[in-house]
Amino acid sequence: MKVLAVIPARYASTRFPGKPLAMLGGRSIIERVWQRVNRADGIDAAVVATDDERICDHMEQTAGEGSVMMTSDQHRSGTDRCGEVVSRMEKQGDRYDIVINVQGDEPFVEPSQLEALIACFDDPSVQIATLATPVTSTDELLSPNNVKVVCADNGKALYFSRQPIPYRRGVEQERWLDEGRYLKHVGIYAFRSEALHEVCRLEPGALEEAEKLEQLRWLAAGYTIHVALTDHANIGIDTPGDLAAAEDYLKNKR
Repeated sequence: MKVLAVIPARYASTRFPGKPLAMLGGRSIIERVWQRVNRADGIDAAVVATDDERICDHMEQTAGEGSVMMTSDQHRSGTDRCGEVVSRMEKQGDRYDIVINVQGDEPFVEPSQLEALIACFDDPSVQIATLATPVTSTDELLSPNNVKVVCADNGKALYFSRQPIPYRRGVEQERWLDEGRYLKHVGIYAFRSEALHEVCRLEPGALEEAEKLEQLRWLAAGYTIHVALTDHANIGIDTPGDLAAAEDYLKNKR
């Protein structure tokens, strides 16, 4: 299988403008993501997909030509941005079997996570794959900022929600983690190229609009999403406060 990793990166963020170029431990966030993605076995190429010349110039200077592609500023999501990259590459005769969408604000993404996603496609029935990690605290379980997922016995996602699912009737919420395992979604996706093109043509539906979760559009349209497990709960950066916490994490990790 030939595997492409695409790292969508926008400069215009409401909560943290210019986030991809913010410095973390002496390197930009987006450079760190690109470098960690390239450490994963099985990745044949990695490209940052951006709509901003500043990010494009930065990547060309730090990682060289071919590390970044300018894309439209009209995309609704990172998935759509990935779709544009793949379409343009295919027109140039460069085709990939699997495409991994790695968020550009996750500088601590583990290569092993990407390798686990790639392994999912050893099963020819897998169209889309993503990751989940065990929930470890009640606060984490109840926070709407942490997306939870429930899976069928075969590892396919049944539903994603900002609410704690499954609901445990007759049990106080403080005891839910004692009664069974809960899974938190880790927002890295992998697609067969054909499935990526198809989901990019879907229109948002009622479930997606309600929860503001793009993957519910795919489930509602009948696509299956395989969920692989990881022990790593990634540290994403959404705000300047998150960046400060990431700096502390990096210092303690050394």
